[in-house]
Amino acid sequence: MGEEIRSKLDVLPKPNKQIVIGLSIAAALITGASIYYALNYNKIQTTSAAQPTPTPTATIDAVTALGRLEPQGEVIDVSASPNLGGAKIAQILVEEGDRVQANQIIAVLDVLSLKQAEKEVARQQLKVAQANLAIVKAGAKTGEIQAQEAEIRKWQAQLATETISKQTDVDRLKAQLERETQEQTATIKRLQSSLNNAQSEYNRYKNLVKEGVITPSVFDEKKTTLETASQSVTEAKASRNRTIETLNEQIRQAEALLIQTKATLQEQIDGAKAELDRIAEVRPVDIAKAEAEVEEATANLKQKQADLDLAQVKAPKAGTILKINTRSGEQVKQDTGIVELGQVDFMMVMAEVYESDVAKVKVGQKATITSESGVFKGEITGIVRQVGQKIGKKDVLNTDPAADVDTRIVEVKIYLDEESSRKVADLTYSRVIAKILL
Repeated sequence: MGEEIRSKLDVLPKPNKQIVIGLSIAAALITGASIYYALNYNKIQTTSAAQPTPTPTATIDAVTALGRLEPQGEVIDVSASPNLGGAKIAQILVEEGDRVQANQIIAVLDVLSLKQAEKEVARQQLKVAQANLAIVKAGAKTGEIQAQEAEIRKWQAQLATETISKQTDVDRLKAQLERETQEQTATIKRLQSSLNNAQSEYNRYKNLVKEGVITPSVFDEKKTTLETASQSVTEAKASRNRTIETLNEQIRQAEALLIQTKATLQEQIDGAKAELDRIAEVRPVDIAKAEAEVEEATANLKQKQADLDLAQVKAPKAGTILKINTRSGEQVKQDTGIVELGQVDFMMVMAEVYESDVAKVKVGQKATITSESGVFKGEITGIVRQVGQKIGKKDVLNTDPAADVDTRIVEVKIYLDEESSRKVADLTYSRVIAKILL
């Protein structure tokens, strides 16, 4: 190539020296560039061959997650009320797989007969309270009023009789006092007259004995007569005083008894009149009291009815008995309940979607479900109805021993269509694989 360039240069007119030098430098540069390109061409080809041709990125069209079959309404543990602690099952009225209606009795507790008896007692108490209220509102019967009026008349008659009787006693004693006083005063006057005569005789004979007209023995007789008369007057006055004092005391006692009798009988009359007013009057306060007793008895009956209802365990809603946890004769355990109840007519899948994938899952997306263990064949379908708001640990066990059980997941509810629900109605808690289509 250099030879060709030089032959061409020889034919051309001779340039000046500066032009020749410039051309020489240009030719040298061209030659060097050609050599550099030739040396690096193979290296470039080798590097290009070693790098793979980039391929288009694959598009993710579904999110896959493990899950379990559940009734759409979730499974309920039906138990007895904790208020009946210690109660035992007397009878189970259902079997596993039975369909029950809301409020259907599924079990009877051993306290049923006791609660029935308590309810009957409460019912009778209510009847008594209602009857008493009716009596209060109706007021007293005519016969009761007439009987009470007769009672008042009886006490009034007794008061009149007792007053007359006791007043007669007082009057008799006063008359006796007056009579006794007059009689004994007359006796004293008579004795005093005898005493006066005896005193005169004594004085006269006293002078005569001094004069020696009579003997001393005659004078002594007069003296004895005087002393006897004086003693008789003294005794008569003392007797009169005793009689007056005794009769006055008897009069005071008779008057006090008269006052007491009148007061006692008047109190009986006043009480009988008050009772007549009470039974003849229908007071609002009595009605209010009777009504309150009826309300109390009604509330007690409702309470006993509620206790009786608790002794009969009922289904809280319609569904299917999935499992019986307590049998007849066993004590009810609050942690497991008596039966497990679910609405298997409409099933769902509780899928555990990885935390990293949950942002791709939306309500309304379709999903296909297959059995992890092959308990049902083929695929069933459903729609995402709820995406959980809480992140937790995996609950559905993976058969892969190398799986990370601490993986964070979000529960997603996939409601199955009617045909799919019928297909897996008896497979509650069966493990499945859900594929949520994006």
